Amino acid sequence: MSDAASPKDYRSTLNLPDTPFPMRGDLPKREPGWVKEWNDEGVYHRLRDARHGAPKFILHDGPPYANGQIHMGHAVNKILKDMITKARQLEGYDALYVPGWDCHGLPIENAIEKQYGRNLSRDEMQAKSRAFATGQIAQQMADFQRLGVLGEWDHPYKTMDFANEAGELRAFKRVIERGFVYRGLKPGVLVLRLRLVAGRVRDRVRRQEEPDHRRRLQGA
Repeated sequence: MSDAASPKDYRSTLNLPDTPFPMRGDLPKREPGWVKEWNDEGVYHRLRDARHGAPKFILHDGPPYANGQIHMGHAVNKILKDMITKARQLEGYDALYVPGWDCHGLPIENAIEKQYGRNLSRDEMQAKSRAFATGQIAQQMADFQRLGVLGEWDHPYKTMDFANEAGELRAFKRVIERGFVYRGLKPGVLVLRLRLVAGRVRDRVRRQEEPDHRRRLQGA
């Protein structure tokens, strides 16, 4: 009776393989370790060495703004691009990926105005915007690396780098020298049948001169 009442250990009756592979993925804890291991071993640079002299594949990355934490849109963008470069690497290409950041524009200026107001001088605005963008880049870079994206993280491009700005001015100079920049009149789209001017010109029409413009449209 005692043998029948005692629970039977069925584990000893199963023929399971002995493997160090864990039963649970536990990815939130394990993935940071993988990323650190890739960085410590220089996996990206070893991939470049392995494809030295092979045909190059360069993905021209449209940079995100250097403001705020990354969101799902950033994740989808970077992961898809990382998949493309890694696939080209497997195909035998020297697949480079140089990440970058857009450090100019209203998003950064708006963030500075929210913190310090709108009475900053030009030099103060530029200095605070540059410091703000630098901090945001460091945060976003760590998050992108956490996603497992491989790239030239030690040498990213930033639109606020002085060398980059100088290169833009040189390129703009060549555009001017070739005659592609000129001063002229801006055309407005005219819808002849309705006698209306579309776009910005339409907004300038003085409505007080035509209180009921719908009546005019019906009679046109």
